[in-house]
Amino acid sequence: MSTFGIDIGGTTSAVLKAARRPDRESRPEYERISFATGSVEPTLAAIFAAIEELDPGREPLFGISCGDPQDAERGIILGPPNLPGWDEVPIAALLTERFGGRAHLMNDANAGALAEWYWGAGRGTRNMIFCTHGTGMGAGLILDGRLYEGTTRSAGEIGHMRLAPDGPVGYGKAGSLEGLVSGGGIAQLAQAAARTRPGAAFVPPEGIEGVTTKLVAEAARTGDDTAREILEESGSWLGRGLAILIDVLNPEVIVLGSLFIRLEDILRPPMEAELRAECLPHTLAACRILAATLGEQIGDLAALATALYRDL
Repeated sequence: MSTFGIDIGGTTSAVLKAARRPDRESRPEYERISFATGSVEPTLAAIFAAIEELDPGREPLFGISCGDPQDAERGIILGPPNLPGWDEVPIAALLTERFGGRAHLMNDANAGALAEWYWGAGRGTRNMIFCTHGTGMGAGLILDGRLYEGTTRSAGEIGHMRLAPDGPVGYGKAGSLEGLVSGGGIAQLAQAAARTRPGAAFVPPEGIEGVTTKLVAEAARTGDDTAREILEESGSWLGRGLAILIDVLNPEVIVLGSLFIRLEDILRPPMEAELRAECLPHTLAACRILAATLGEQIGDLAALATALYRDL
């Protein structure tokens, strides 16, 4: 039986075939074919072609990682915001009807949590939270040694928590954690700052609407005070959001992805100051906050981790 991972992202998708059945002891080796994500039909055709090229054999096992919303139990993608037109796509059934075997769908935050738990920064823990901390802000929860998915498999939507009465919009809600700490939220904070501080170093020639988190980070690295203040403000909000998770769920480790990996030196000091101010001392003392360690491989490994977890 061959094991495949399928990572469906907003801009790029990939199909992976593990060299052998994955286990929790060692990071899997795999072959990989990637391609641009487009509309449903051409992307599905590219997924099927990649599987054929990698040779599915008999009774393959598929793990599929994709953004929410989705009906994971039935294996149906339900129109994620970063996948326009992907409405009611029965990805699991399409795979098994064509190739046989079994197919399991999981949201990318939960799948990323499994990958970091099996092979990354959360290895060896029983209580771990993985936060995507990228374009959006979702979480996967490992509680008492298992993935906690909730009643409708929707647990971990931390980006929807409102932390302020107003502010940048994330997850459709002004002042939400996603709005205040995600890549999209930081860009909104920077755009607001640029309107009151003309000449900000991170504003591109095309104007304020072209401001991105990448430009803010680059300006902060070159000594722009406004850019650094924006990132530090976001780091404070990150600490306030994590303080709620620490006090409520009492994790051993919180693993932060994407932005935190690249900006830890700027985000960590204000984050930790907020944690000290907000957390119960004993829950904070028991929790380590770490940058994710799987790097650019996390999407690949998340898809393979889905196959492993669902087929245990």
